[in-house]
Amino acid sequence: MKASIVIANYNNSNFINDCINSLNSQTHKDIEIIFFDDNSIDNSIDVIKKFNDVKVIQNKIQTKFGSLNQMNAFKKCIELSAGDVIFFLDSDDYFRKDKVEKVINFFLENEKKKIVFDFPIILKENERFNIKKNKNFLNTYWGYIHPTSCISIKKEFISEVFDKTLNDKFTDIWLDIRVLLFSKYFNQYNTINENLTFYRKFEGNISSKFKKFTKTWWKRRNEAHDYLFYFTKTNNLHVKKNLDFYITKFINNFIK
Repeated sequence: MKASIVIANYNNSNFINDCINSLNSQTHKDIEIIFFDDNSIDNSIDVIKKFNDVKVIQNKIQTKFGSLNQMNAFKKCIELSAGDVIFFLDSDDYFRKDKVEKVINFFLENEKKKIVFDFPIILKENERFNIKKNKNFLNTYWGYIHPTSCISIKKEFISEVFDKTLNDKFTDIWLDIRVLLFSKYFNQYNTINENLTFYRKFEGNISSKFKKFTKTWWKRRNEAHDYLFYFTKTNNLHVKKNLDFYITKFINNFIK
């Protein structure tokens, strides 16, 4: 099976070398790399063009919403892809050297599976720690949200996933939770219970803007609930509102 690794980049020139080098050192060699630069104002293009065998897409038109820009980046990359499996990767993250091999083997051994998530190794300042499997996943709306770089999907299944999850609404809802909800409610939540992806957390990246229990965190959580019920309604699914929903709505009444 051929792997297509689609990369979304915006002003991450400092991390591109780690990202691409991790792909060039994969134990599975049948891969293609497609790199989408979203009108970066740093030297990302100069860095990526030093690498051979990387397809580069230079975008000059953006929206003001990072989530929509990221989804557009991946869609454009996938249009050019030739692989059997799509690996999503944000350019500030990188893969363990055996990740592609592990994912490809998962799909070869589980032909009916269409989506698989792995777990990240969190890199934060001088810390490094592994995220473990969430045993309570099925008892919550979404459970642990795997970072986008931990998502792999068979290409033949991408259109169905995107058709049911992507739109220009809910601009604080990124690809990771959209795919996670699809996988859960359409019985495609599968995991490789290993830490195969290095995921950076640092001041300035998206996750740093939503620190737990801050106003932005509560607003984003409110939008996540709204997206969940929009998603379930449009796909004829039925989900009951839980305590988390009511607490989130209550708190958002006092947030401006």
